[in-house]
Amino acid sequence: MKVAIKKLIKASIETKQAILENDDLVLAIDSVIKMVVPAFNNGQRVHFCGNGGSAADAQHLAAEFSGRFYKNRRALPSEALHCNTSYLTAVANDYSFDEIYSRLVDGIMEKGDVLIGLSTSGNSKNIVKAFETARAKGIITVGFTGEDGGALRELSDHLINIPSSVTPRIQEAHILVGHIICELVEAAIFYDK
Repeated sequence: MKVAIKKLIKASIETKQAILENDDLVLAIDSVIKMVVPAFNNGQRVHFCGNGGSAADAQHLAAEFSGRFYKNRRALPSEALHCNTSYLTAVANDYSFDEIYSRLVDGIMEKGDVLIGLSTSGNSKNIVKAFETARAKGIITVGFTGEDGGALRELSDHLINIPSSVTPRIQEAHILVGHIICELVEAAIFYDK
């Protein structure tokens, strides 16, 4: 068991090392930070969406903005789109699970807002539909995916495609990148406060 544990830790480190060595990916993370800061400063909102473990990660990252990361400061307008279970179950039942995010994007998001979708495959139908709706409304899209980006590759204004095809490694890296974005956005907005 000890060998298996060490092997999994090593695989996680190797994925993060691949991110560190990928200048294009580091620049993509930088571009997301540089886009989110003025969005918040201009009164826009940042919403997240995902399924399963990626939904938990989406909720976690939204809370870093709307709660706090390091600083005691005002809340930043951010939420995960799946948190209203009455809405979620009604739309999934009355329409389709594929519609749960796109209807909210259409109903509550505005041009200039930011939608961050987490999908290890990049092919989650409900996130793809949400990004299609976002694109039609002028909402900025950020895809957090695995290595090939899936369908979100073409629908993302900014793509964070983790260089792995292994779901747990991708999700671990999504949290790493998400934390980097949250920390540096907070630092940029509240640098002197």
